[in-house]
Amino acid sequence: MGKGFFNVPVAINEPVKSYALGSPEREAVAKAYKTMFNSKTEVPMYINGKAIKTGNTRTMSPPHDHQHIVGEYHLAEQSHVDEAISTALEARKSWSQLPWEQRAGIFLKAAELIAGPYRAKINAATMIAQSKTVHQAEIDAACELIDFLRFNVQFMTDIYHEQPESTSDAWNRLEYRPLEGFTYAVTPFNFTAIAANLPACMAMMGNVVVWKPSDSQIFSAKVIMDVFKEAGVPDGVINVVFGDPVMITNTVMASPDFSGLHFTGSTFIFKELWKQIGNNIHNYKTYPRIVGETGGKDFIIAHKSANAKQVATSISRGAFEFQGQKCSAASRAYVPSNLWPEVKASVVEDVKSFKMGSPEDMGNFITAVIHEGSFDKLAKYLDAAKSDADAEIIVGGGYDKSKGYFIEPTVIVTSNPKYTTMCTELFGPVITIYVYDENAYTETLKLVDQTSEYALTGAILSTDRYAIQEATNILQNAAGNFYINDKPTGAVVGQQPFGGARASGTNDKAGSALNLLRWVSPRMIKETFVTPTDYRYPFLGE
Repeated sequence: MGKGFFNVPVAINEPVKSYALGSPEREAVAKAYKTMFNSKTEVPMYINGKAIKTGNTRTMSPPHDHQHIVGEYHLAEQSHVDEAISTALEARKSWSQLPWEQRAGIFLKAAELIAGPYRAKINAATMIAQSKTVHQAEIDAACELIDFLRFNVQFMTDIYHEQPESTSDAWNRLEYRPLEGFTYAVTPFNFTAIAANLPACMAMMGNVVVWKPSDSQIFSAKVIMDVFKEAGVPDGVINVVFGDPVMITNTVMASPDFSGLHFTGSTFIFKELWKQIGNNIHNYKTYPRIVGETGGKDFIIAHKSANAKQVATSISRGAFEFQGQKCSAASRAYVPSNLWPEVKASVVEDVKSFKMGSPEDMGNFITAVIHEGSFDKLAKYLDAAKSDADAEIIVGGGYDKSKGYFIEPTVIVTSNPKYTTMCTELFGPVITIYVYDENAYTETLKLVDQTSEYALTGAILSTDRYAIQEATNILQNAAGNFYINDKPTGAVVGQQPFGGARASGTNDKAGSALNLLRWVSPRMIKETFVTPTDYRYPFLGE
């Protein structure tokens, strides 16, 4: 049968739709939202392509209307996790041998299904389950997920094209094998695109996956699995289980065939999983790959030359979009004294203009935080800031969970650069600002670098190129994604590969070939054309 070197479609970033009043996309997502919000969705687990219902269920409710039930999902017992593992290993026999272009075709189809017939549904599900505004849902569940799928196919072909030099004596070739065994994806609530990409990128490279989504994202995870099934992902390649994370993880990591962890979530959990893998290392057939993107305490620092209105907008957007529940969200800012009066006035004006409520009302900029645990933690920090002598809330500070988990966008100003909310990841719509002496820029850059254990994103705003260069140098280890004259959020697949170091993760850069390389195990093949028949080398001659 004829074969060839195949060119995949050139990856381009999916255009973000506007959802302007009267637009067809606005009408479509509003209709999908209403239908899904007023329905009851049952979410089974998916093992070997079968919908598994255990009868042991939990309900799903929107964070902005927590008494309203939109469905239920089924919980796994250990036997289901064992079945997911054995099913994946059986599926690997065929999937790992499938030609790469066939795998590519599946995920390219998935991208186009999301771009077309599933777009309104996956956005509406994300608005309901994760309380995202329509814009935040569009840039995440639609555009970023489409981009991951398209660009990862391109990155896969780029990796396969990377080959060693050969000579007339021998042909050298690299075979990029999938990992031996099965992989484990643990995904977060905050990005539908991340939830889909973590298992999908491993499967694209020929691996098989056991996937555990966040309990708070299962409603939109159901749409992801519907897309994968329609796109043609074979049974057993991606198996989805819900329930007790400790039981599921213990079962997965007890298997000798466990070969890789792809994780996005909290720093503490990731470190515990790493330790667990280390403790089990003698049981595994291979050294498991460990890839994680975890927390952040992301910063904005403004130089005295910066434009005050630009600084204020970077704070308003960087801190408060999606209620600050992005790993990259700005949660601490350093503003020079000469700019502070104007920055303060602009930020307060912005925050007071935000509308807050259900994402169904597309005029709302702020909706609810993800669940009661997050709400209670944030409320505790706000209460402390109201009484602490070295902190002042200049706007916001209120909260109400009677209907939904609503935290007012809040700006804390502190006189203490090591105040608790300058150092602690809150994961909510709260930013703390330290006003520094405009002539103490270098010292403040060092303070930014030393304040947090995290190193995910950060931003410098300045019109002085020397100041920009100084920040770039001093903060070289403080952020894996560093922004000049912009907010520290909004990385685009194929343009800004995303990830951080220190306590923010392994920095394997989702949205690039660097991440995909972690999910292959290269095999070097050397083929010699004329094989020697005499062991003697010329140097042995008399």
